[in-house]
Amino acid sequence: MFKVNDNYLKLPGSYLFSTIGRKVREYKEANPDKDVISLGIGDVTQPLAPAIIDSLHKAVDEMAVKETFRGYAPDLGYEFLRNAIVKNDFEARGAKVTADEIFVSDGAKSDSGNIQEIFSADNKIAVCDPVYPVYVDTNAMAGRTGVYNKDTELWSDVIYMPCKAENGFAPEFPSEVPDIIYLCFPNNPTGATITKDALQKWVDYANEHKAVIIYDAAYEAYISEDNVAHTIYECEGARTCAIELRSFSKNAGFTGTRLGYTVVPKDLKDADGTALNALWARRHGTKFNGAPYIIQRAGEAVYSEEGKRQTREQIAYYMNNAKIIKEGLASAGYSVSGGVNAPYIWLATPNGMTSWEFFDHLLENANVVGTPGSGFGPSGEGYFRLTAFGTYENTVEALERIKRL
Repeated sequence: MFKVNDNYLKLPGSYLFSTIGRKVREYKEANPDKDVISLGIGDVTQPLAPAIIDSLHKAVDEMAVKETFRGYAPDLGYEFLRNAIVKNDFEARGAKVTADEIFVSDGAKSDSGNIQEIFSADNKIAVCDPVYPVYVDTNAMAGRTGVYNKDTELWSDVIYMPCKAENGFAPEFPSEVPDIIYLCFPNNPTGATITKDALQKWVDYANEHKAVIIYDAAYEAYISEDNVAHTIYECEGARTCAIELRSFSKNAGFTGTRLGYTVVPKDLKDADGTALNALWARRHGTKFNGAPYIIQRAGEAVYSEEGKRQTREQIAYYMNNAKIIKEGLASAGYSVSGGVNAPYIWLATPNGMTSWEFFDHLLENANVVGTPGSGFGPSGEGYFRLTAFGTYENTVEALERIKRL
């Protein structure tokens, strides 16, 4: 008789966004006359930019012609996309990354969940708290997190780095040295960033302790301040200690078309001198058949002059929403942060409410959906995340409803 992997049985509760979806669905079914506005899940609402749509149409037309038809994509991704990535995302920032260190995939979420496969099961992980749930859940699936304590909501073998208001929602070096460090800047869920100098200290720390940083840069396109790094490879020594995850979902609206990439430098080696680039190449080629040709052509169009201009306009649209949310909440007396270098606003729940109590309060009394901070970890309790990815009209209306509470 077959048995399931016991690690999956250790996972607590249900996935955060599945729970939100269920609660919203049940509320709508019970209140069909209510107009519910979602500022919860971080999905974009603006359509793909015209330059991207034009590229998609052209690529589809190519697929209808025998001479230009494409089958499986190359393991690492097409050269035209990887070369565009190198030129625009790294060379333009003074960072050294080569095309054969870039692995194109169907999104950063998959890579953030899969990258842990190439590390030893006894490696110790460190995560920010609050944290994007995928980091911890996928390591739990791999048996790397120990026992879950329902009372503290902590895993016994995970090193948590609390990110609280007093430290600007940024992590401090852990008291126990980890093997794998997860960092996400601009941060999801708090919207916080750290300066390039502060990030350099993390790179130095990782190199000193022979640790590896998994650096999630999915929101780098939203950075507006000059002293914040757009890639960890702007820091000296990052090539020997860091893997970077990138996404087209938020910077160019590819949530429904799926495209991302991971950078694994050739200089990155484990304690025995084993190069991770070759290992990830083997894993990538074995388990993934490549993002579709038409989607990779669409990704290339993001880096065209028209694509850059149009996606910047979309980012400005969302960041205007973020400004409206942040300023509106502050004027209503809420304690808020984020919303400057990221499309997320992080607010303290009022009147001593728990995160889920405030979720229910907003849904039932304002018909507005957000994300409970506790779903991102113990330090997220007492906080709440709102996203700027809604339409301008819905954002304004949602803020008016919240103000009337």
